[in-house]
Amino acid sequence: MARQRRGLPVNGVLLLDKPKGVSSNHALQRVRRLFQAQKAGHTGTLDPMATGLLPICLGEATKFSSHLLEADKVYRTRIELGVITDTGDAEGTIIEQHEVPSLSVDDVEAVLTRFRGEIDQVPPMYSALKHQGKKLYELAREGKHVERAARRVSVYDARLLSFEGTAFELEVSCSKGTYIRTLAEDIGQALGCGAHISQLRRLKTGPFLADAMWTLEALEALADQAALEAELMPADVLVDHLPSLTVDDAAHSRLAHGQSANLTTGTLAPDALARLYYAETFIGLGVVKGAQEVAPKRLLSTVAIS
Repeated sequence: MARQRRGLPVNGVLLLDKPKGVSSNHALQRVRRLFQAQKAGHTGTLDPMATGLLPICLGEATKFSSHLLEADKVYRTRIELGVITDTGDAEGTIIEQHEVPSLSVDDVEAVLTRFRGEIDQVPPMYSALKHQGKKLYELAREGKHVERAARRVSVYDARLLSFEGTAFELEVSCSKGTYIRTLAEDIGQALGCGAHISQLRRLKTGPFLADAMWTLEALEALADQAALEAELMPADVLVDHLPSLTVDDAAHSRLAHGQSANLTTGTLAPDALARLYYAETFIGLGVVKGAQEVAPKRLLSTVAIS
């Protein structure tokens, strides 16, 4: 007999304002306990020193969380010049110090132009990437160093917000896989003095903006379970970028049994993913197999078999 999962069948998406000094997993577990949810997951970690937007998926929404891993991001960061740390941020150990040259805003702007567009970036040792099955940050803590291949990432914009001579703030819009710590280090090297970040805040992930975030304190202040669940967004917000198809009774029955269904797919290409709706209710994702055929890809467990 399968073991019954503890907690409530809470489903939806919450935009959390992750506090500083808390790991993404710890923040996730606090939200899960607050909602008494059976299942929870996030859509990409933030460093413990970082704050800001951390979308958290509860229950059935976890089935679609991977779609947000590919999303573009926007960050605000403060870059301190003249000091290099082993982690690339203020929580690391200082390994080099250099005199900061006399710089103007124009000098910084000229260097920033080199870091806009597609750039190659070597992932930091203090990252969750794996080498031979072990996370890089675990190897780094053991004093080990491994070679990392450069990766191509896109920095859509790096906008200078303020400049104070030995520090400045940037708003960075970038593709998935971009490390802001590494970007700061590379900019510091280009300026001739090295750098690290002292603040990092995520403002946007895919379609989600910081305006809709909840702090842990605000969630804890809500009156009861119903009030908490009323603030959740539906699971299909995670896949809102995909086209949608409407499912009739016959197609719904076949999909619920794991079978392909006859469904007009219009101009959608083979292998395209689509959101599926039955009686105006989201039931999951399907994959196009032809002009008149859709197969189930990932359905909600609440889809009834009729």
